[in-house]
Amino acid sequence: MFKLKKLAGTLLFSLAIANVAGCANIESNTEKRLDTDLTLWQNVYNDGEAKIVDGEIHLISKGNWFYLTQQPYTDFIFEAEVKMPKTTEYSNSGIIFRAQVGEHPTKGAFAYGYQAEVDPSPRKWSGGLYDQGTPRKWLHPIHPKRSAPDADFKQNLSPEWNDEKANAYKHLEWNKYKIQAKGSDIKIWVNGILTTHVIDTKAKSGFIGIQHHGSQAFKQKQDRSNLVRFRNIVITEL
Repeated sequence: MFKLKKLAGTLLFSLAIANVAGCANIESNTEKRLDTDLTLWQNVYNDGEAKIVDGEIHLISKGNWFYLTQQPYTDFIFEAEVKMPKTTEYSNSGIIFRAQVGEHPTKGAFAYGYQAEVDPSPRKWSGGLYDQGTPRKWLHPIHPKRSAPDADFKQNLSPEWNDEKANAYKHLEWNKYKIQAKGSDIKIWVNGILTTHVIDTKAKSGFIGIQHHGSQAFKQKQDRSNLVRFRNIVITEL
């Protein structure tokens, strides 16, 4: 009888410890929606407009612009869907992460850091990794003239830019992006396809931002047809 009581007590203790550990894990990996309230975001630029429309965040700007989170993040999984517009002018977007804010002497504040590319052009580099606002520029794929990885770029674990990666993005449709940043390990998926996996030690923490690359039609005529839309924006801190 004593042995049974002791065994039961040990089992209950083990279950209690597992429950506490499980609760701690849930608390440290809580999902947070970022598309329901614009107070979760900040505009450090002298440009750009963001609106919530039917559960989506709509972006329009005159120049290259990043709409940043209020909170910086270190290790995380960021997920969002993006839909690009049907337009005849240049259209481009992206998701900047671990971003810092700098100050230009004449143009004011700007964001710089890692960027997951949204590239509707014939180049088809959606899901590539660009170091926005720095001399390093394209980290993956390698651009013949605009790539300058430095000593912080340790390894490319998925170096080939193949047809599967190039065709992961579907133009004029909703495209799901997933970014995982854990320490120096950075991964990007587009519609479930791993497009980027690198080891880079440049930035450990920073803001996340969604991009509008600018519209001449909006700048000159207030034409809003070049509108970039984001929805189902969720971050999970790791």
